[in-house]
Amino acid sequence: MAAELTIGTAGLLQDGVRLPAAAVQALVAGLAQRLEQGARQRVALISDRADAALVALLACQRAGCDLLLWRQATPPDSPVWRELGVSALLDGELGLVELPLPRRAEAAGLVLLATSGTTGTPKVAMHRLDRLLGRVRSPRDAAAAQHDRVLLTYHPCSFAGLQVLLTALVSGAELLAVSRSTVASLAAAALAHRPTLCSGTPTFWRGFMLALGPQAASVPLRHITLGGEAVDQVTLDRLRQCFPAAGIVHIYASTEAGALYAVRDGRAGFPRAWLDDGIDGVSLRIRDGALQVRSPRAMQAYVAGAGASPIDADGWLSTGDLVEAEGDRVLFRGRVDSVINVGGAKVRPEEIEAALLELPQVADVRAFAARNPITGELVGVELVLAEGLRLDDVRPIIVAHARQRLGGYKVPRVLRQVTALDASATGKKQRGG
Repeated sequence: MAAELTIGTAGLLQDGVRLPAAAVQALVAGLAQRLEQGARQRVALISDRADAALVALLACQRAGCDLLLWRQATPPDSPVWRELGVSALLDGELGLVELPLPRRAEAAGLVLLATSGTTGTPKVAMHRLDRLLGRVRSPRDAAAAQHDRVLLTYHPCSFAGLQVLLTALVSGAELLAVSRSTVASLAAAALAHRPTLCSGTPTFWRGFMLALGPQAASVPLRHITLGGEAVDQVTLDRLRQCFPAAGIVHIYASTEAGALYAVRDGRAGFPRAWLDDGIDGVSLRIRDGALQVRSPRAMQAYVAGAGASPIDADGWLSTGDLVEAEGDRVLFRGRVDSVINVGGAKVRPEEIEAALLELPQVADVRAFAARNPITGELVGVELVLAEGLRLDDVRPIIVAHARQRLGGYKVPRVLRQVTALDASATGKKQRGG
């Protein structure tokens, strides 16, 4: 591989069990030897365990194999492995299963990541390791960083999860991970093991703050990162109030485009000047209301058979995120493909959610399309309320605020109280009815 990775001195803490650096190194050496003996070119890891992902990454680097990080439970006889050119499978215990596939071209030391898998076969993006490391910074104080502990909230086989793993490797920090993680289990791990760095989606952070409650003050976070979803000002402000000693950064990245930029000024969106000047080697522009990017850290291509590359001949990629220039800022307004159609009028779920999050009674919210025989769809919302509140008590406040801030057809007609919002394996809010 083009870049060299090694395990730091801190090791990792998986499900409450500490795995020191020497033990990780032994696992890496053993797996690398098995891979080299079989002369395997492309290996797929199917696991939700961070320790397995970390060992597989380092071992494949040493053995010169491509590594596919895979989030779906898929049997060895599935035709998907032939389509993706996989010659062996690894599970969470690092058990190796040979696949009867013909030899493929020599491996290029790539890391392969699935973009999604909710319907059908996911598309798989191929990345060079040096590009994945493009925005992973070495710590200014390496000795101090070895005392850091990074809480992993993303699936370790996702793009965001891999970025956290790489950050821990480069900095030498200890990685704190929980298998089959939920917001509740991650909050419990944070209270027990006191991480200093954590990255998560805005949906995760809202649930995390609610789960911690007044105990949040005992979690010594000094660096908070948000990504994976549009970041709203209310969530940034709540994080600042909950963790006043932490630096707060929101990042923009995708599996295809790679890690693009980081915003550190505490404001939602990004500076409008970046449309003209770019940022960190990335060019930005708005076309038909959507953000397009050109990045030196983009993927190489999709694996053969996954479809044409979304990157055009000039290197531009349409992100699918709707944005709007407002004053000195470019603000995110939602996704191109997530719209509620109320009698022909288009409503963005994110607009509804941002308005209702302004209420202190609302800890989190998901807007969705509710079926209606007259208009086709109405706006519905699922609400996670502040501790101790019931929907009957706050319904008039929520509706009145929605009428004032949104008005007309955008006011939610269906309101449901839930204890938590459904989130994907990557921590993003699940869309749909």
